[in-house]
Amino acid sequence: MVGLASPAQAAGTTATFTKTSDWGSGFGGQWTIKNTGTTAITSWTLEWDFPAGTAVGSFWDATVTRTGNHYTAKNVGWNGTVGPGAAVSFGFNGTGPGSPTACTVNGGSCDGGSNPGDSPPTAPGTPVASNVTDTSVKLTWPAATDDHGVKNYDVLRGGTRIATVTTTTYTESGLAAGTDYTYTVLARDTIDQTGPASAAATVHTTGGGNPGGNQVKLGYFTEWGVYGRNYHVKNIDTSGSAAKITHINYAFGNVQGGKCTIGDAYADYDKAYTADQSVSGVADTWDQPLRGNFNQLRQLKAKYPGIKVLWSFGGWTWSGGFTQAAANPTAFAESCYNLVEDPRWADVFDGIDLDWEYPNACGLTCDTSGPASIKTLLSATRARFGAGNLVTAAITADASAGGKIDAADYAGASAHVDWYNVMTYDFFGAWAKTGPTAPHSPLTSYPGIPQAGFNSADAIAKLKTKGVPANKLLLGIGFYGRGWTGVTQAEPGGTATGAAPGTYEAGIEDYKVLKGSCPTTGTVAGTAYAKCGTNWWSYDTPATVDSKMSWAKQQSLRGAFFWEFSGDTTNGELATAIHNGLG
Repeated sequence: MVGLASPAQAAGTTATFTKTSDWGSGFGGQWTIKNTGTTAITSWTLEWDFPAGTAVGSFWDATVTRTGNHYTAKNVGWNGTVGPGAAVSFGFNGTGPGSPTACTVNGGSCDGGSNPGDSPPTAPGTPVASNVTDTSVKLTWPAATDDHGVKNYDVLRGGTRIATVTTTTYTESGLAAGTDYTYTVLARDTIDQTGPASAAATVHTTGGGNPGGNQVKLGYFTEWGVYGRNYHVKNIDTSGSAAKITHINYAFGNVQGGKCTIGDAYADYDKAYTADQSVSGVADTWDQPLRGNFNQLRQLKAKYPGIKVLWSFGGWTWSGGFTQAAANPTAFAESCYNLVEDPRWADVFDGIDLDWEYPNACGLTCDTSGPASIKTLLSATRARFGAGNLVTAAITADASAGGKIDAADYAGASAHVDWYNVMTYDFFGAWAKTGPTAPHSPLTSYPGIPQAGFNSADAIAKLKTKGVPANKLLLGIGFYGRGWTGVTQAEPGGTATGAAPGTYEAGIEDYKVLKGSCPTTGTVAGTAYAKCGTNWWSYDTPATVDSKMSWAKQQSLRGAFFWEFSGDTTNGELATAIHNGLG
């Protein structure tokens, strides 16, 4: 009997691990024990280690014990005998990395060799989609490694294997138009031992409209707006905008010490609302578990169940923290998940938005983490948040040669996001205090534009050319204008002496103010401008927004977003224009 369990017999027995499914917060695993010898075995014992952080739940078809991170599985009564060439399997559910090492079966190596502890292949790199059509997609991924060599790859869609290929590319056809598909890849070594799955890539096929039959209509709500601006979540409702949007980005959470952190605790979850300020019409009490904007957003979602809310982190002021976050993307993603999914407000948020201004380039601060940093950060974020949450990012619209779009791998990173908010505004402004005057949000180029590549059409075209799917791009609209003073010329291109006065900041003013104080006097490049006295402003109106939405639909974009709610009129003129324009 001792001889039957010896390494000599183990040399004719192999064990392979397969991650049968991966739903973000957990996975399904399966071990298969195969008799590759010439005589039957009457029992088997399988041992392996899981990395720290992996937790295993229920098992079936085996008796399993655990000591620390070491697991031992033995056959049950009915599946111990395995004839030559036959195989038996057992399965379990788990959470965490789930990549087994130090595998032995009946005391020998799981690959049938003489070296116990032979490791499975590493995880392949995240698949990148290209050549996306209504019915097909091409997937390409970085190769996995293995000490005995990689034999082939299993391609999984939605956790189900759809193909096994020997190269690092696969094209699937027969898909449905306008549909989201999620892909992962497993590597298989020379004895059919599989390693961990790659990170998931979500692909949206073209045509067929957008998910749910509606385009994305997203607005930013700023946490600080509840102070000087006196703009509250209830205003989204009373303006009529809540019925005309699909998503809200709550801005901003901070990025500090490589982690997602609270931006303004008082505004976020502590400020007490009176009955007249509250969406529900009910006053907050001193002892309720959640108050502030988060509770108001909860009430808004209860009234408008179709609205999804994402928590946006970073922004112009707080993007400096992303450099440290990019040094340890996994730890960053974990901190963000724990904050967004805090039990006090987990039901409020449907995902996360990262607003890094700008990866491998300069904004308020400069980053030199390299072109791949945005991809690794979003890949880790998607892996932690899973397919059940939205993951988006606000990105630059600088399409100049060698500009910010060229500085980072937005195409590679796009595999990990539901969409990008392309910030197609703030191209020009009174930071150039002597001018020339120019619209801050031109849709297209025009003769005399101060900088080539600084317009929406060039930005969208460049992102598409680099491989970002059109249905992962939102066109940005500013609900404000930018202006100069000391201007004598009515048309764009005039000189100035500085920034025009603004309510909160020189050189910038809300649409709701400008439409009355400085009505438009002309249009250029798909947007409007106005000269009143010596002040010169550019801003979008309902008419120019409508034309931009028509353009967005022609480009097959996913929709549009705007910065931000409080710049609109009390009856939501610009939000209405976006809604009507997109249909």
